[in-house]
Amino acid sequence: MATGKTEARHEQAQGLDELRPFDALTVLARAQQAAAAVVDQAIEDIAVAAGFAADALSAGGRLVYVGAGSSGLMAMSDALELPGTYGISRDRIVVLLAGGAASLEDLAGGYEDDTGLAESDARGAGIEPSDCVICVSASGSTPYALAIATYARAAGAKVVAVANNAGARLFENADVSILLQTPPEVVAGSTRMGAGTAQKIAFNMFSTLVGIKLGHVHDGYMVNLKADNIKLRGRACRMVAEISGVEPGEAERLLAKSSGSVKAAVLLAAGAPDAAAAEAVLERSGQSLRRALKSLR
Repeated sequence: MATGKTEARHEQAQGLDELRPFDALTVLARAQQAAAAVVDQAIEDIAVAAGFAADALSAGGRLVYVGAGSSGLMAMSDALELPGTYGISRDRIVVLLAGGAASLEDLAGGYEDDTGLAESDARGAGIEPSDCVICVSASGSTPYALAIATYARAAGAKVVAVANNAGARLFENADVSILLQTPPEVVAGSTRMGAGTAQKIAFNMFSTLVGIKLGHVHDGYMVNLKADNIKLRGRACRMVAEISGVEPGEAERLLAKSSGSVKAAVLLAAGAPDAAAAEAVLERSGQSLRRALKSLR
């Protein structure tokens, strides 16, 4: 028996396996687009969640991502991108994926039912009141996610719940609930499809707003990126040149003086006497490059 739209049957699924490939893919594409559209209804709640996360990180807490199965993979994908994209320390980002590393080789379903494993993972992570815990479950009833949400709430942490069914149990222990009410899947119950698409979009929006709130985005530039390869070092150099108006060679020199910090290099171009002074201005400005530049002027 269906327990929500994530388990219901799609109206265009009849005869799907008999359609021409082009027609089958057209049905799938339209279903993905419909799933993406539901995120618009969750924007306000995503904004609240990003505020909780940014406040936690600013105060020395951590961002804890929790999930199982394909929803857990969506959460993990977002978590792993944060250090490189926004320079957030890896020790401030925690991923609790049901089954841990074993799930990266075999996404077995049994882990998501193991509440004992969930409680052990939560204890091992040392969830504290200063943390923000994001629990995601397409159905909103996954035991692993529910158990950690309950644990986190009891520990005094902020709890963000993401689910694709209205009235989800996961919302009961949440400080903010992000409902992504996607239509039934074209392949019934395969929530890596529409539900996963909506989750990925919501996570992208959430973490980008967190980066903005932390001062790590300036005019669409990721100015706190970790430039640890040739491509990213080139990107860092272009950002410094474009923001400050200096030539690429000068941008490269300033980045060398700032130990690769785009923000500090831009402030050096704007008149900061040295890297230490640039970092001090950033600290006083709450890591906002815009405020730091205004203070120099």
